[in-house]
Parts: sequence; structure tokens; C-alpha cells
Amino acid sequence: MQQPPPLRTGEQKPPAPPPPPPVRGPPAPPPTPSLDAARRAIEAVKAALPYMTLGPPLLHPGPGGIHVDVPLMYQGFALDRIHYDPVSGEPRPKGMPVHAPGLPEGFRVRDFLRELCVVEAVEYREPERAWIVPLRWRVYIVAHVRVSEDGSELIPDYPLTEEVMRRVV
Repeated sequence: MQQPPPLRTGEQKPPAPPPPPPVRGPPAPPPTPSLDAARRAIEAVKAALPYMTLGPPLLHPGPGGIHVDVPLMYQGFALDRIHYDPVSGEPRPKGMPVHAPGLPEGFRVRDFLRELCVVEAVEYREPERAWIVPLRWRVYIVAHVRVSEDGSELIPDYPLTEEVMRRVV
């Protein structure tokens, strides 16, 4: 292997190669959720509620009958699905879908959106790093709206949004 020629007096050394990039260490711990961020999450949902709409009903036929979900939409994205009883024309609580034997003649979803209220409480979900703000209809919790960890943005339910788009388009 050939050696570089020696430097003459007054010549500068060639620049040293840059140091290699560091090895990435363990991920930084997530920030601790704060009471202020939780309050901002609630306020964000309250501010967005007047702009939310009900999407087209999603019908799921099954052995027990037809299950109806109504997507809660915001700016073209689905936030959550609301179980709906087509016979009584009312939303049902989360976790309690209704399986009707069939749809009534001239079935339409009653617009219950203006009856929804934001519950003044939040839940924090670590895997999603998001606040969950419940919405209630009368005494039922009917939907959960996910809000970013800092309480500034609503987080859509992307799989539900895709389902709505497949059924509508």
C-alpha cells in the first residue's frame, strides 16, 4: 500500500473525514400526560362538535339480524361509529350493538347529532398516545373521539373512514 507523500513545510493537512454517525440510543420516554393537555382535548372536541356530521349508515347483515352503525364524521373523516337501533330510531351505548330482524319500511337515520354532549372527562391510551373524549346521548356513552397527546388535533379512525368511502363511492 502506498503512503501519501509527506507534507512540505507550509502545507496544510487534508481535512479529516467526518465522524461516523452515532448509534441511535433507546427511544426517549413519552412525555407525561398533563392535566392542561387533557383540558385542551376536551375543549378541542367541544369546538369541533358543531361541525361534526352523521355519515351514511353502515349495514352489517349477520345471523342475528342487521346491525346498523352510523359514522361520526368531521371534515370528511370518520371519528367513531355509533351503534344505532333501526326499530326505535335511537343510538345505543358503546359495546351494545342492536341486531334487528330487518329494517323498517322507509328506514332513515334520525338526526340525533345535536343531542350529543361532550363528557367532561378523558381517558389516556398509552399505545395510541392519545386522549379519548367520550360523547354522550342522554345517559349513554355512544362515541369516543381520539385527540392528540397535546390536545390540539382530532385523530380520525382511518379504517372506518376507508369503510365509509368503500360503501359510499
